[in-house]
Amino acid sequence: MEQKMTIEEHESRKGRAYKMMLVFGMISILMIFAGLTSAYVVSKSRPDWLSDFVLPSAFLFSTLAMIMSSATFYMALRSVRNNNRSMATVMLWVTLVLGALFVVLQFKGFGQVIANGYFFTGSESNVTTSFLYIVVLVHLLHLLGGFISLLVVIYNHYKQKYNSVQTLGIELSAMYWHFMDFIWVYLFLFFYFFK
Repeated sequence: MEQKMTIEEHESRKGRAYKMMLVFGMISILMIFAGLTSAYVVSKSRPDWLSDFVLPSAFLFSTLAMIMSSATFYMALRSVRNNNRSMATVMLWVTLVLGALFVVLQFKGFGQVIANGYFFTGSESNVTTSFLYIVVLVHLLHLLGGFISLLVVIYNHYKQKYNSVQTLGIELSAMYWHFMDFIWVYLFLFFYFFK
């Protein structure tokens, strides 16, 4: 005798499938950054490597902004699960603002590198700073997906699509956002300590 699947079971299976697809996507992104950082390690033996290069302070502040945005996204998800719509709204907007601040500080960091006399491309560039430039830009491109998903979550939140039992969309977006935060913290620590 065949049992009919309930709506809750169907939604649960759908949620697991979406989360698994996201995990596979995140693993492929992780492999991209593993490859880039491996290439960075191999390139360290080049004679034109800058062993005295110091990361600009803007990258530290951008890291703090990214970590805080992960915390606010977590609080937004928790607020949705507790049916606290007003707090969720505030935390989602704060997450968006902190994410935007992260991007602004990344470009400020690029400006600080140039102000220190280092260039990313062209005849005056250096392999060390070129790697930094490529890795940060690749991260920002992947973070764009996080911004798009966050904007969709904010839109759906205003359409009242999330509540204590329906959180799949915000969960997926938060997973990706936290993952991009983890990637950036890893990259920052890598560039900071591996010289």
